[in-house]
Amino acid sequence: MNDQRRIPPHSASDQPDDGIEQGKRLIRLSDDKGLSLAQKIANHFYLLSWKTPLHSRRLKGKYPLKLLAVPDDEVPGDARAGQAMRAGYFLFRGMKQPIEELDFSRIDLSPDFADYLHSFAWLRDLAAATTRDQGAAIAEHVMRRWLDAHAQTPSEPAWRGDNAGWRLLYWTAYAPFILSSGDLVYRSLVLNCIARTARHLDKGADKAHVGLARMVAWGGIVAASMLIPGGAARKIFGEAGLKRAIESGVHPDGGIVCRSPLAQLNAIMLLSMVLAVYDARRETAPPFLTEALGRAVGALLGLTHGDGGLGNWQGAGAIDPKRVDAIVRASRVRTRPLRQAREWGYQRIAAGATVVQVDAAPPPVARLADAGCASTGAIEVSDGINRLIVNCGGAALTGAWIPADLAQGLRTTAAHSTLVLDDSNSTALLPDGTLGKGVTEVELNRQELDNGSRLDLSHDGYVRRLGYVHRRLLLVSGDGREIRGEDMLTPAERRRRPSRLPVHIRFHLAPGVEPTLTADAMGALLRIDLGAVWQFRVGSGQLSIEESLWVDGDGRPHPTRQVVVTAEALPGGSSFGWLLKRMG
Repeated sequence: MNDQRRIPPHSASDQPDDGIEQGKRLIRLSDDKGLSLAQKIANHFYLLSWKTPLHSRRLKGKYPLKLLAVPDDEVPGDARAGQAMRAGYFLFRGMKQPIEELDFSRIDLSPDFADYLHSFAWLRDLAAATTRDQGAAIAEHVMRRWLDAHAQTPSEPAWRGDNAGWRLLYWTAYAPFILSSGDLVYRSLVLNCIARTARHLDKGADKAHVGLARMVAWGGIVAASMLIPGGAARKIFGEAGLKRAIESGVHPDGGIVCRSPLAQLNAIMLLSMVLAVYDARRETAPPFLTEALGRAVGALLGLTHGDGGLGNWQGAGAIDPKRVDAIVRASRVRTRPLRQAREWGYQRIAAGATVVQVDAAPPPVARLADAGCASTGAIEVSDGINRLIVNCGGAALTGAWIPADLAQGLRTTAAHSTLVLDDSNSTALLPDGTLGKGVTEVELNRQELDNGSRLDLSHDGYVRRLGYVHRRLLLVSGDGREIRGEDMLTPAERRRRPSRLPVHIRFHLAPGVEPTLTADAMGALLRIDLGAVWQFRVGSGQLSIEESLWVDGDGRPHPTRQVVVTAEALPGGSSFGWLLKRMG
């Protein structure tokens, strides 16, 4: 393995500036209506153009005789999915698809499953469960069937920018699995399809959605420029496009614009795979690429709990610590967790063994996120390797265990550990799955004090409909053993006087946390299995314990409980204080 890379261990002086900014206003675009009709029409005609003779001529060119190198993919695959392929079927989030029954020209599967197949991400899983000699026959069989259906005429979703970009990266990284055949006609067809895919992306990478999809499309172009002979001009073009895609798709603090930890993890994986191409060619990567990767890893680590796994934010499940660690190690970036990702919108408070994560920003705009959540102001809390307060998560992980209707429910404010007013969402979820009106501004003030951390945020998600501003104040002691919170509802200025409305403040509990109400029904003991006991107390309202669920990183829901404070918002304003305290 070449080890020419690129990213030295970061010292404190090399880190992105994550000094605590005391005051901040985050604003969600007021014209957030997703794609306009004109944009949808333009995109439709762009897709129709793929079937024209002009686009076919664009895809023609020299037939490459070989790849110039085979990059290393240092991210381990899912051996379970690989073993399933050896047994004759694809396995994806609990769903099974027999290989012999798969018609690549008409895939009747969930969109995510279809993308898994078209992107050829399954090559990594196959490699994790078999040797090259054993896996090549399976990979070549699937490859031939895909080529029969899609090699000649581009169509969605097979040739969509992100699927095409991922496919170039996986095809080249796992070339021994798909190019080991002695059939020269087949080998020529594969190499030609790699070249045609690169030419297709040359003309359409900027048509991919802003964020991860566009970054993947340009990443594929950069990889092709160095792995297909005669790519010097394409390399200059591709690097410029990838730089633009990163600048538009990643905030300066390193967080991806859709705000999803899952997309963040995939962005880190993408950049690592692109950098592996430079390694394979023994070339120095451009600084913008290594710098972006360093920032992205720091932002991602800001959402890790004490167990090393990720929090349940913006549709992601609690991604397994081993997977997070594997992808971070593959990046070869060593950095500390970012405490304050201002633009990405997350705050991290680490004190003693306690980690508190806060969603301190508006939700992502509709055109940037498919599973955005109305979670502004929500928190997660862990105690060492044990999670205590969580969000349900998993809205982006539809599959055998999470049907579409449940996924919609997991996006609601009630599926997060925060205040819910009048049983409504702080940002509306529209019937077409996009996010509607709600939170547009978040006021944030954070201070690091001698005796702990203070975070004060407010949002306007309930102002237009219900006339209240929600403000959440958090005080975390220096040793992490005490978290004081206060949720306030105040009448909005220049609005008619609001009415009395029901309030529910929800604290979803992690699996393994057993709640028991105290005798006065104003508190609960939260016993962590094989861990500490925390006490939860409220100053007003009625406390109850209800059922809940929590979704892991595989998209599998686990039954759990939630502590709910039920109260009432008063027209003159209301305040609800609560306390989490570690006992013993």
